[in-house]
This record gives sequence, C-alpha cells and structure tokens, in this order.
Amino acid sequence: MADENLSPGNIAKALAVSDGKVKKAIKELGLEPAAKRGVCSFYSPDQVARIKTALGG
Repeated sequence: MADENLSPGNIAKALAVSDGKVKKAIKELGLEPAAKRGVCSFYSPDQVARIKTALGG
C-alpha cells in the first residue's frame, strides 16, 4: 500500500514554497501530524490541502 502522507519538506517541494513557510502554516493551523516515524512528522492529503489554502494556493 502506498503511503500518501507527506513530510513538511515534501509538502514544500510539491507546493513550490520554502520549508519555513510550510512549517509556519502548520503551526498557525494547529495541525497535528497524521503519522510519525521517529522524529519525522507526516501530514495527510487533506491536511496538505489546508496548508495549501493557508499559503494562498
């Protein structure tokens, strides 16, 4: 099964914005990661859509 959750770095690449902007949007939206592996957080596609909207996309 393919894992559709994305890390903040991959979200930034997909949206063509900086990692900092993505991390700031996550903090402002108060999003909790959909999954964690070690210290890495991963966000679901619906959370990515919310981040995109928050960034004006």
